[in-house]
Amino acid sequence: MTDIQQQPSTNRGRVALITGASRGIGRAIAIELGRAGCQVMINYVSNKTAAEETQTAAIAGGARAAICQADISVSADREKLLQETKREFGRLDFLVNNAGIAPSKRTDLLSATEESFDNLITINLKGPYFLTQAAAQWMIEQKKIMSDYSPAIINITSVSAFAASPERGDYCVSKAGLAMMTKLYALRLADEGINVYEIRPGVIETDMTSGVKEKYDRLIAEGLTPIKRWGTADDVARAVSAIVSGNLPFSTGEVINVDGGFHLRRL
Repeated sequence: MTDIQQQPSTNRGRVALITGASRGIGRAIAIELGRAGCQVMINYVSNKTAAEETQTAAIAGGARAAICQADISVSADREKLLQETKREFGRLDFLVNNAGIAPSKRTDLLSATEESFDNLITINLKGPYFLTQAAAQWMIEQKKIMSDYSPAIINITSVSAFAASPERGDYCVSKAGLAMMTKLYALRLADEGINVYEIRPGVIETDMTSGVKEKYDRLIAEGLTPIKRWGTADDVARAVSAIVSGNLPFSTGEVINVDGGFHLRRL
């Protein structure tokens, strides 16, 4: 309880919706924002047990938390997710577009399939694009009736937004699109008082990267990143919490790198 009481009171009663929050980075974000005083809506697609574990952890940290099954690539499910958030909490302050998938297997660019491309673009880009559209419309409505209301939208991308990997081109394209989406919504929503941010994780230790652990252990040891360790889901969650805290009010469209310095060019 001590840690919770030390958090800023400005987030008390504010609501964060985190997509893909049953495991990994999404789970860490939900728990961290709960500690920061937010109420959290935990979105999941298929693993209800994992979502309930995230919910239990968030509640243990002092948050009010709910779960909602919804596939953000499906229009009706996006509407359901926002309606459930409205029914459960009555408001939305922060949308964290975290849900995303990697290719089922890494395939050379010249052998890649349309099926994989369509799947990744639909889930990683189309889903967040139109969920943000609907959430922003609701935020604009709320801003008209709430004087103390400072919403924000946060997109979790990847260093693959700029670092080319020809064996997973569909993933890179989807993340580059999400990075551009951040700029587009930042420009469109600035006059509405809604800031939009991109958090760009690097090599993060999650289920998604477990299959390439040996490769990245070696690359990190050889100096892939100036900070010579794997990133953690908590590293990303802390960056989200920094935005939610309200300490970046004069920034929008900003990229926050959580990559151990991978983005730095060196001679």
